[in-house]
Amino acid sequence: MELANIEKLLEKYLNAETSLQEEATLKSYFTEGPVAPHLQEYQSLFSYFTISKAESFSKPMRFTTQKPKGKRLRWFSIAASLALLVSVYASSEIYKQRKLEQQYAQISNALTLLSINLKKGENAIAKVQTYETTINKILK
Repeated sequence: MELANIEKLLEKYLNAETSLQEEATLKSYFTEGPVAPHLQEYQSLFSYFTISKAESFSKPMRFTTQKPKGKRLRWFSIAASLALLVSVYASSEIYKQRKLEQQYAQISNALTLLSINLKKGENAIAKVQTYETTINKILK
């Protein structure tokens, strides 16, 4: 082969512009015969591809898919359930407390009104008693 042609093909190969046929030509030049001294550094590259193509892996490989972490999922669901129960319990306690406070406020208002009305009645009775005592003094 012409050395100039090989150099052009090698330049195209390094720029990733070669076809499969041109790569086969380069491969045959570097693996089957004497190589020009200034191109010997590329000989190991092409011989490596030939050697590595012949290699095979004899041990069978098993590919297993990992199942999702069921234990983690179970613990997360248990934790979420507990968090939900605690929040429901806490909110019901808060609701009960607010309801009791409202009832206390209503009872307090009712007793205040009762107290005011009883004082009015007491004042009215006091006036009646003063009239009665004055009438009793006059009649006696």
